[in-house]
Amino acid sequence: MDVRRAGGIDVAKAWLDLAARPAAPLARFPNTASGQAGLVAHVRGLSRSGRPELLVVEATGGLERGVVAALDSERVPVAVVNPRRVREFARCLGLLAKTDRLDAQVLARYGEQIGPEPRPRPDAAGQAAQGLTARRRQLVEMLTMEKNRLRQAPVLAQPGIRRHLEFLEGELAEVERQLAEMLAAAPAWRATYDRLLTVTGIGPVTATLLVVDLPELGRLDRKQIASLVGVAPFNRDSGALRGKRSCWGGRATVRTGLFMATRSAVRFNPPIRAFYTRLLAAGKLKSVAAVACLRKLLCILNTMLRTNTDWEPARFQPAPG
Repeated sequence: MDVRRAGGIDVAKAWLDLAARPAAPLARFPNTASGQAGLVAHVRGLSRSGRPELLVVEATGGLERGVVAALDSERVPVAVVNPRRVREFARCLGLLAKTDRLDAQVLARYGEQIGPEPRPRPDAAGQAAQGLTARRRQLVEMLTMEKNRLRQAPVLAQPGIRRHLEFLEGELAEVERQLAEMLAAAPAWRATYDRLLTVTGIGPVTATLLVVDLPELGRLDRKQIASLVGVAPFNRDSGALRGKRSCWGGRATVRTGLFMATRSAVRFNPPIRAFYTRLLAAGKLKSVAAVACLRKLLCILNTMLRTNTDWEPARFQPAPG
């Protein structure tokens, strides 16, 4: 994407700093609903020669959602990018200092020179569902920690931990109920969910995770979906040296959920089990074979949704040899 004019928005808890290139004064707005509206109006009010064709925002764990939604509602192109890539870009420019306004300028230059492509974001229902799946992960983590504490806690502390466990289990049940209602209310989600459940190894939790947190499933090719989840191996070669391939990046939450599903599939899903056995026979490490099986399972699910076909074990049986 060839971007001539770009802007960057550094998002903090209290402020939004806007920088626009090639030449526009820095501007600061409060990170509130009125401040976000003011930022959008400011961008709209810039002259045609100074108005950004693309705004770049870092993913900041949720602080950016308000301003991104405000920009989307006014159809202002905005790309949400990985902070790590922007920081590496800044280092390439020799910019080691870090302030809010400097970060906004770096984001603007990143948009100008790299031109990240704006990706469609989930609607209000999708964002609400993603919030629930995130809350479910938090509750599961807290339950695990409290159960571990209970084993080592002194007798006097155990009743309090048990009460907390009961509370967390009730909260988890409520979150799962809300997610089930959202899936039932959306026919497209429900159809995808039901189709995913037909695959041996995919349970209700994993199916819900894929529907909500990986909406691109079935819309990309196998290489793109593997890269998006973070299970596509990257080369590390230089000259005659052939380094080890490794996977990194991607959506860690989706990858973690699929690892659990893969463990089940390796035991009970015939095509995945056969693939795993063949890799081990070829001398692959168990960890390497597990990642390869995860990638194969992901590609099978992607193919099923892309072609609107149901699970057929014989169709996905690995070729001999």
